[in-house]
Amino acid sequence: MVKQQGIGTSHAKIILMGEHSVVYGQPAIALPLPNVKLTATIEHMPTSEQVIASRYYNGPLSQLPPTMRGIQKLIGALTQRFAGEKDGWRLTIASELPAERGMGSSAATAIAIVRAFFDYYEKSLDRTTLLQLADIEEEVTHRSPSGLDAATSSSANPLYYVKGQAGQPLKLKLTATMVIADTGIKGVTKEAITDVQALIRKNPASANQHINHLGALVKDVRGFLEHNEVGKLGMALDAAQSDLVALGVSNDQLDHLVAVARANGARGAKLTGGGRGGCMFAIMETALGARKLASILKKNGAAQTWIQPLDQGGTI
Repeated sequence: MVKQQGIGTSHAKIILMGEHSVVYGQPAIALPLPNVKLTATIEHMPTSEQVIASRYYNGPLSQLPPTMRGIQKLIGALTQRFAGEKDGWRLTIASELPAERGMGSSAATAIAIVRAFFDYYEKSLDRTTLLQLADIEEEVTHRSPSGLDAATSSSANPLYYVKGQAGQPLKLKLTATMVIADTGIKGVTKEAITDVQALIRKNPASANQHINHLGALVKDVRGFLEHNEVGKLGMALDAAQSDLVALGVSNDQLDHLVAVARANGARGAKLTGGGRGGCMFAIMETALGARKLASILKKNGAAQTWIQPLDQGGTI
């Protein structure tokens, strides 16, 4: 059965720690940002035309640009699943997430689209199926994705995640506030992943040392989050940034904003996501300090900032 309208939602995410190393079997910790939302709405049309409406493209599904090949492949799989190749609809994607900034825009889009289609065709959807289908898009967009983005963009809780395993919800209660800053530069996750792979082939001992160290830091941070050890968390974040710099996935603007944050009271700061652009974040002990830092980061080139309290317990 087909409804007149199907709706699917998702939200942004931020990787606290474990970028790149999570691809190689190390754990990672990610936080959902439910206030930064994405909604996909599919509406019945009386013709067989299938249309996409979004901030990046408006027009027939068949003419989606190459940058949206992942979405095209996902929608193809969904229409085939529901024998809806000849059904007419308009799919509207309304997103508050900045694209290619390490906040999970592509995964959030995939999650919302899958949920919208299942709602439209009035079929139940379990989490395993949701993540399997979302991975169709992520495989095209990110090449060898860890699955972390989709898992967090569809979760209400912080997650401790190992590739190939279900994410474990974490209780988060820190006396601290996070400031997220967008460099204004598009991240290049696929290229960064490829370059890390090349570095491992070229200098496996050094590269794997950094990857393994990132994994060890994540395991330590899990305890810091549970016991409100903000100072130790900050030191671990700084150490992780050093590993990511050594792996070649930072850039000048990220390094600059990280340095500015540290010089203005941050307990720790690092990039988040694929790197080479995108976002960084810093941990401040007070909300007032976070607001001040957000203003300072904007004066130092940040395109946009967000403030996220970390003291709300299990759900952010």
